[in-house]
Amino acid sequence: MRVAIVGVSGAVGQEFLRVLEERNFPMDELVLFGSARSAGKVYKFKGKDLVVKELKHNDDFKGIDIALTSAGASTSKEYAETITKHGAVMIDNSSAFRYDEDIPLVVPEVNAEDALVRPRNIIANPNCSTIQMVVALKPIENLSKIKRVHVATYQAASGAGAQGIAELETQVKQIANGEEPTISKFPYQLAMNIIPQIDVFLDNDYTKEEMKMNWETKKIMHTDAEVSATCIRIPVARAHSEAVWVETEKELSIEDVRKAMENFEGLTVLDVPGEKKYPMPLFVSGEDDVFVGRLRKDVANKNGITFWCVGDQIKKGAALNAVQIAEYLIKVGSVK
Repeated sequence: MRVAIVGVSGAVGQEFLRVLEERNFPMDELVLFGSARSAGKVYKFKGKDLVVKELKHNDDFKGIDIALTSAGASTSKEYAETITKHGAVMIDNSSAFRYDEDIPLVVPEVNAEDALVRPRNIIANPNCSTIQMVVALKPIENLSKIKRVHVATYQAASGAGAQGIAELETQVKQIANGEEPTISKFPYQLAMNIIPQIDVFLDNDYTKEEMKMNWETKKIMHTDAEVSATCIRIPVARAHSEAVWVETEKELSIEDVRKAMENFEGLTVLDVPGEKKYPMPLFVSGEDDVFVGRLRKDVANKNGITFWCVGDQIKKGAALNAVQIAEYLIKVGSVK
């Protein structure tokens, strides 16, 4: 088993290294690829030094079984044929292929089997905010069909990559020193502020990030349920939070929903309001699971359930999800 990471120098690429080592991923060789700027850099993996190769249109992917890619949509589109032409399965973390009908969009806890039908040998990793939401929605869907979802996301700086985290940290230091904060990655100062915009605005005045949650949820869960989202950037380094309102076809008891969530793979229920126990980015950063709390009946809708969920955007929202897809393919023998 030979595995490649494309875009290893980025935040998700670095998380790929950590996750593969943490999970003792079954492989014989790991090959690292990056841009011309990253080529030659050395990263440690299981105590060994691995040198980054420059990504080129050549036969470097011959003999590679799985390629975990996170180098941006334009790079994924340009190099997809090069990566897959010798049979490698490309698990792509960018937005390049998520809405292509012949590319499966996969969250293993929800629709792992979709990864088995991949005409172009490409599997897309969903948007981070969608991933954690559908993991929390699936056990509810298993009890009763979901009719509609309203969600407000509170997304960490990590959603904008390593540069986003760095800008937030820089701004905090500048403000503490009485300096004018540097603004580059985000449209406004993020430290001591929240920004009610992630990605560009569309004709319907929703942002692209907000509509992604609608489009992707339908594709992943094979549903016609509508999702209305408001996506907000908050001054937290890592881990996204979401307040979610779900309407189901039949009325569900909180007890049944809680039990379904507690028994669902990839979910941890942390919900003891009387003891002030609920998920927060401070404690969920670095965790594999999506954490759910504040679980309750919606007082405005008898068929409504509302909850709060938190997930590590770089881990489950990106690298871990892709690695779990790869683990599933190996488990069922769906790798060349």
